[in-house]
Amino acid sequence: MIDFRYHLVSLISVFLALAVGIILGAGPLQNAIGDQLTDQVEALRTERTALRDSLGETEAELADQQAYALAAGAELVDGSLEDLSVAVVDVDGIAETLELDVVNQLEAAGARVVAQSSMTDSWSTVDDSVLRDTVADGQRGQLEDMVPEDATTPQVLGTVLGVALTEGDDQVPGTRSDRAVELYQLLAQVGLVDSRFAPSAPADAVLLLTAGPPEENGASTSETPEVGEDVDVASTVTAVQAVAGTVVVAGPTATDGDLLAELRAVEDVTASTSTVSGIEQEVMRMNVPLAIAAQDDDQVGHYGFEEGAQVIPPVVRTPPAEDDAEGTGDGTTDATEDSADGADGADGADGAAAPDDASADADSTQDS
Repeated sequence: MIDFRYHLVSLISVFLALAVGIILGAGPLQNAIGDQLTDQVEALRTERTALRDSLGETEAELADQQAYALAAGAELVDGSLEDLSVAVVDVDGIAETLELDVVNQLEAAGARVVAQSSMTDSWSTVDDSVLRDTVADGQRGQLEDMVPEDATTPQVLGTVLGVALTEGDDQVPGTRSDRAVELYQLLAQVGLVDSRFAPSAPADAVLLLTAGPPEENGASTSETPEVGEDVDVASTVTAVQAVAGTVVVAGPTATDGDLLAELRAVEDVTASTSTVSGIEQEVMRMNVPLAIAAQDDDQVGHYGFEEGAQVIPPVVRTPPAEDDAEGTGDGTTDATEDSADGADGADGADGAAAPDDASADADSTQDS
């Protein structure tokens, strides 16, 4: 057994070490440690002040750059969609304020927004798969000239939506065809679309807006309806594009798993339909009208800050009116011709004067 003396020696050693620590800490080491801590605190305070000043300068520079970008962007956007009719479709519940901001940007570019509609959950939920199939099967025969025989339900419904928004009356320009009116009414009656305001004229372009990931648009993932296995948004988008010709999909900065990222991974979509990301930022919303103008000019692109995307769409300007161009050409030609005629007239006058002078000289010689 261990003797009590060993415990006593251990206790004495512990208290002795504690006493030595207290003495050293209160004596020789006190000033050194205190000075060291004071110096560190002062250094941290100086560094914090420098970082605060640097942050303030950076924020001021960023604000100036943002102001410049907005001013320059407004000049680029102005008139880019002059006289173009655009239908805006909310695909998956974009925030109302963000949609309004995008619509305001379209109108600032000169576009005429002829419809604001929303695709309901019935386009994708498992419970409404029978409804989708029923509507698609009922329209296959009506749209047999526009959909292949083996077209899937998403393709047929995309074609229906495209026709409903863009088909015009051949006899009365600027008005929707009877088929377009009937198809839109059908989509509304069965609950596939809701309208902020129904189409008032055929659209020249369709803008599809997506809300981005559920956590960004405020929806709870536990409340999100289960998506049916038959849902193929990419096929729906390509079908709308095949009918409308000019289709752009826009939404917040793309992240893995959201609609924009999904569409950009599908070759058929990337080859035919433009996409714009980052529309939660004011400066990036300017890309929406520019992308529509470029797409209308057969220039497909994908715009944003993500890898593989372009930052700014090409700027497409409406060419000058033919009459103006011809007028300028004619004016130049006329001026040139007038100058030529004037020169010819002068030559003619000189030519006419020469024989007279010659006659006068001849008469003078003869008199002599």
